[in-house]
Order: sequence, then structure tokens, then C-alpha cells
Amino acid sequence: MTLTLTPGAATLAQLQDIWANNRAVTLCPSAHAGIKAAQALVAKAAAGDDAVYGVNTGFGKLASVKIAPKDVATLQRNLILSHCCGVGEPLDAATTRLMMVLKLLSLGRGASGVAMTTVESIENMLARGVTPVIPSQGSVGASGDLAPLAHMAAAMIGEGEAVFEGTRMAAGDALRRAGITPIVLGAKEGLALINGTQFSTACALVGLWGAWRNASTCVLTCALSTDAIMGSTAPLQDAIHTLRGHAGQIAVARAQRALMAGSQIRESHVEGDTRVQDPYCIRCQPQVTGAAMDILHFAGQTLEIEANAVTDNPLVLVEDELIVSGGNFHAEPVGFAADQIAVAVSELGAIAQRRVALMVDPTLSFDLPPFLTPDPGLNSGLMIAEVTTAALMSENKHLANPCTTDSTPTSANQEDHVSMAAHAARRLLRMNANLNVILGVEAMCGVQGIEFRAPLETSAPLKAAMAVLRAHVPTIVEDRYMAPSIEAASALVANGTLAACVDLPAFVKGEAA
Repeated sequence: MTLTLTPGAATLAQLQDIWANNRAVTLCPSAHAGIKAAQALVAKAAAGDDAVYGVNTGFGKLASVKIAPKDVATLQRNLILSHCCGVGEPLDAATTRLMMVLKLLSLGRGASGVAMTTVESIENMLARGVTPVIPSQGSVGASGDLAPLAHMAAAMIGEGEAVFEGTRMAAGDALRRAGITPIVLGAKEGLALINGTQFSTACALVGLWGAWRNASTCVLTCALSTDAIMGSTAPLQDAIHTLRGHAGQIAVARAQRALMAGSQIRESHVEGDTRVQDPYCIRCQPQVTGAAMDILHFAGQTLEIEANAVTDNPLVLVEDELIVSGGNFHAEPVGFAADQIAVAVSELGAIAQRRVALMVDPTLSFDLPPFLTPDPGLNSGLMIAEVTTAALMSENKHLANPCTTDSTPTSANQEDHVSMAAHAARRLLRMNANLNVILGVEAMCGVQGIEFRAPLETSAPLKAAMAVLRAHVPTIVEDRYMAPSIEAASALVANGTLAACVDLPAFVKGEAA
């Protein structure tokens, strides 16, 4: 299905649908007039005598070099080819397509000066499945994501590589097979295509959605862990959290309380429990996971704004009949958002890992067997699974260090402060994958621990979650080759299956973001 988007008004929900379901996209016809008006102003400037940056001059440090009208098209082509300096593993197809959609939205605001044929080229590539090969490394997040976007633009002019019908090939061949004519870039068009934050923003959005899946799963896995160690639900009382007032904290406490309602395990120790308080990893779950959700909500607002923004340079101000250099290509907002998401992901993993450690430790788990095995000593149970979570937790802590503070000058000191947003956003994929494993192992421990509480039963929602996990990860009776079980549990977290098997409120699932 092809979605029609209105530039300046695309929502996170629409963008996630496009990314997850391989949607093609066209711009609302109401955007066409503005695109054409901006292109006409650029054409007028290109034919004039005055030097206009990006239209009839060189770029960056070479902005003072005037380009003759006959060489304007060559200038734009040279710009694209010279900027195709990306390295590293290719960006995945879904995120590449999202990046192209974000570029469409930016061009559709009518402030970039591109021709309608350029807009239609991106629309046709999305519709017919021509996906440029975008190396994932090489952008410092200002002056835009130059190298990654140059590889996209190169495919549009028939250079570089693309994937078509599952095969990687020369981009010119891919366009030909798809029935798409390569474009010839006019004045400013190359610059409009490679200036912008679309690579960083696309990667950050994917990181945000992964973080929300993990955060919502955290509510479920903590409920499992709490019942496994026969923890208290008293700290989940609504009055505690409304007195503080943070939306995420309130939502997490309510959601976890609902998941545990009706648990026989919980009811069995409401009275007479010799423990006064649970450790923080149980008792402070709403405060920590809720705070992470509030951060994700804020980051989502930033990225939704950025997804609809015009971020190339110079900008074509049609009403003022001006073409003006600015700095919207600087991806600092995206870098900040990605750094915030990284901190949230790291903290979600940190507290979840402590719950794993709690459950495997017989001195803390309230009479669960060591390492959750029925025959400890002969069997090691989940001993090393916990070690794996510790390793990944530590790795995420290192990865969570801010990227935006690591500016370095480039382009002969013309671009002397950059955002590092691309790196900030790309590392979220690795961090979320690490957290998938931590939460998968926590789910394994929680379910195993609850089974040891038989004949007492947990709540109906948690029993449903246990059934989903057990369909993929059998009970650990004696030691076995563990890697496939961890992989299966992690996949249930990563694809959202585990969280989807219980009824979680919209805020907790990230749908209210």
C-alpha cells in the first residue's frame, strides 16, 4: 500500500508503519506548487550574475569559487560523486527506505529548490523497490549526513550500487530493470539531496522504536521477576507514584500492578513475610523504567519535529525571493535525542541485570535454588547466562557515553563544530540488541523461578507470558546447550512478541509518544 504524506505533518506512527511494513510513499499533491516555486527561484539565480552559494559556487571552503552557468549541472554531479566516501556495512533496507522518505518530506516543504522530477525519482524508487546501498559510516552529522546521502543521490543518477529484487547490482542496472530513468541534476539539486539529517534521523527513529519495545518488555519481565522472588507489590500503590507526579513512573506502576493482580504467589506472603523491603531493582522499577520512558517520549517529540524539518542548505525562501545560507543541516537535536535514548537503554539494562543476579543468588532469591537449577552442583543452570547479561550491561554502559560532546573540525576548519549524530544514532541498534538479550534472560529466570513456586500459581497475565516463552524455551531441568534458548528468548523480546502477549497501556507501549 502506498501512503500519501503531507510534508510538515508526518507522525511517528506513520513513519513506524512505513519502516515496519515496507510502505511506498508519495507526497500530497498540495506540496507540488511550493516545490515548483522554489525550483523556479533557483533557476533564476543560476541564470543570474550574482554568486549564490550552492547554486553557482563551489562548496564548503570552496564557496568563493564562482561557477559558470554552463558548468552548473557538472558541478552538481561532481558534488555527488566526490562525496560518495562512505565505508562500513551497508545500512539495512528498511532504514534506508525510511531515510529516503525523510528526504522526501524535507524536499516537499518547498524550500530546497529541487525539480519535481527529483521528487518523483525518490517516489518511484520506493514504489518499485530500488534501494540504494548506503555505507553506514562516514557522517559526522554536519554539514548534514553528506556521505550517506551522497550514496543515495548517486543511485538516483545511475551511479553507485542499489538492491533490486533481492540482488545487489550497479544502480544504473537497477533503475533500468525497474523502469526508472536516472535523473540529471539541475542547479542546487545535488546539494539539496546530500545536505540534511535524514540518515541520522532514520537511525535514531529505529533506535527509539527498539528502545520502546524493550522498555515495555521491562514492565513484564520485572513482574515475572517480582513474583519469582516473592517480592512485594506494596511499592506499586498508585498513591506513591502520583505524589511524585512523573507520567512514566505512574504508568509503569499501574501496568505492573495490573499484570500481577490475582497472583497466588503474591497473596501467599502478604502477611508474615520477614522481609521488610525488596532490593531497589524490584522496589524502584517504576522510578527507573518510568524515567526511561519519559526520556523516550521526549526524544520521540524531538525526532518527529526533525523528521518534518527542512535541513539542507542554502534554503529557498520563496515568499521573500531569497536563497539564504543557514545551518539547519547541523544534527545537534538528533544527536542529543540519540544520546538520551542511549542512556535510557543502558539504565533499563542495568536494573534488569540486577534482577537476573538477584534470582540466581540463593542468598537473595527467597529460597529459590542456586542458579535456578533443581540439581545445583551437578548442574550450573543459569549461572553463565547471568554472566552474559553482566557483560552486555557493561558494554551498554560504555556505549551510552555521549557522542555529541565529541565534536571535531572538518573541511579545512569551515565545518569546525559537528554533532556526531550519525554515530550517536547508529550505536542504538547494538545497544538495543544487547538489551534484548538481557531481558530475554530475565524472562527465562523469572519463568523458571515462578515454576519453582508450584503449586502456587502466578496471575493470569503472567501465566500467558510464561506460555509464550515456554513455547520457545523449555524448562531447564538439567544442563543443556544454552545458546539457542537465549537466542529464542531474545528474539521474543526483539520482535515484540513477549510484550504483546499481555495487555499494556498505550503510554507503556510507546504509542502515546
